[in-house]
Amino acid sequence: MKFQKHVFICANQKDAPKKSCGTEHGLALIEAFKQELTARGLQKGIRAQRAGCLDACAFGPTVVVYPEGTYYGNVQVADVAEIVEKHLVGNEEVERLKLDV
Repeated sequence: MKFQKHVFICANQKDAPKKSCGTEHGLALIEAFKQELTARGLQKGIRAQRAGCLDACAFGPTVVVYPEGTYYGNVQVADVAEIVEKHLVGNEEVERLKLDV
């Protein structure tokens, strides 16, 4: 199966001085993306899945959308519906969350 878009949500958990996306609510974000995609009937064309470190720890929790390669930072569960609606459905990046990495 070929997906039109892939959403990778950092769920990395580590013991370090830096913030860890997994402990910041990365796992809740994965579930929220999956629920939102399923509720909209988009799960066959868009895949949301757990990822290891995306090397943007200072901006976590982080999410990256492919094929565009758009990184989003400090993503909250409340932001999921907006990312799905604007970016995944409407192909418009959510500028307020976008990272320049």
